[in-house]
Amino acid sequence: MADNSPRWPFGMCRAVAAEFVGFSASHFDKMVAVGTMPAPRREGSRLVWLQDELQAALRALPTEGSDDGSNEWDTAA
Repeated sequence: MADNSPRWPFGMCRAVAAEFVGFSASHFDKMVAVGTMPAPRREGSRLVWLQDELQAALRALPTEGSDDGSNEWDTAA
């Protein structure tokens, strides 16, 4: 039986990191900016995201139906 699962590198460029976590590159950038996704590592001019840090950030996202303390009525006018 063939293994058809993707082989993700441990270190990923922005485009691959965004694909790995399942978001568009622009949404991924916003998540990095607010700290929901980890900041990249730097080697010279190259930025790289680590697979295990991306996985940890995904696991830290709230689950559907969890109470994060916010309420849609808090912002209702």
